[in-house]
Amino acid sequence: MIEIAAWAPAAVPLLAFGLDVAFGEPPVRLHPVVWMGQYLQWAGERIAPLVVVDAPPSQGARHANASRIAERAPISLPETSRAATVQDARRQFRLGALAWLLGAVATTSLAWGVQGALGQLPVWLAVPLLALCLKPLFAWRMLRDLVAQVEAALGQGLQAGREQLAHLVSRDVQRLDEAGVRESAIETLAENLSDSLVAPLLWFALLGLPGAALYRFANTADAMWGYPGVHGGRHWQWAGKWAARADDVLNWLPARLTAGLLMLGARRTLWQALPAQAALTPSPNGGWPMGAMALRLGVGLGKPGVYRLNEQAPAPQASHTWQALRRAHRAAWLAVALCAGAVALLGPWG
Repeated sequence: MIEIAAWAPAAVPLLAFGLDVAFGEPPVRLHPVVWMGQYLQWAGERIAPLVVVDAPPSQGARHANASRIAERAPISLPETSRAATVQDARRQFRLGALAWLLGAVATTSLAWGVQGALGQLPVWLAVPLLALCLKPLFAWRMLRDLVAQVEAALGQGLQAGREQLAHLVSRDVQRLDEAGVRESAIETLAENLSDSLVAPLLWFALLGLPGAALYRFANTADAMWGYPGVHGGRHWQWAGKWAARADDVLNWLPARLTAGLLMLGARRTLWQALPAQAALTPSPNGGWPMGAMALRLGVGLGKPGVYRLNEQAPAPQASHTWQALRRAHRAAWLAVALCAGAVALLGPWG
């Protein structure tokens, strides 16, 4: 157990958030999420089979396939690369689950060891060092700045906005008009407010540094492996299924908490409309913060051909992006305060 004063753990998320706002992300070579990604890249090349093609597709086919891959949608493949047999699928699933578990155990064990070691230090040293370890496991400033940069780029022209949005999303941005670029940025802000901030803070409050590290590993694995079809030239339907489901489980509560933070002060009718809006998206979790943001802004948000949130509302304007950033900023501070309060109530993690 961390031998520090009862109040001290509550200062950790506050200090970590301050570090994020002041300095942003640590250098790449020191970033634990980069280390997680390197392992996941290495393991992914060994668990997900390559797509085999009989002949090079035409330029038009390559463009169509690339667009569909970016949307996480399965594509039509030649005979030699069709869906795996049942045996192959089971093998890929087992390998994916095993690789995920190995990475999760290693990540959690390392975080547990670091937390235990810091617990032996004086309180004045343990708290800032634990905050320094927590900071890379969430990211608010980077998300805020990237969304703001999309809106600023749109002021220079549609193509500039598309190019800036490409840093945030994997979908084909060249097909989006100005409203589509803005909608994608606002949606990303809402969904990643949960994934990048609220969720790691919640798991830190419940399980300490190991909880935050486990969540960040699971979320990174889902981002790299959790595709229902083909991505990056590999089949992920079965190899990435465990990673996708693990992320769904760990994000279930944070997504709904994020929606609640965004909905604070909303009319009762908006609260009542939220569950139906959340159910419109393919994701069991992403629709909650995105639906909450759409309702609070009074605008429509969506992905063309997939879903439309708050369908009867108008498309967002530039002012709605800045309003969304203000609402997300308030929700971020509330999440940090809730985390600090929960840590103070739960006490040090044993």
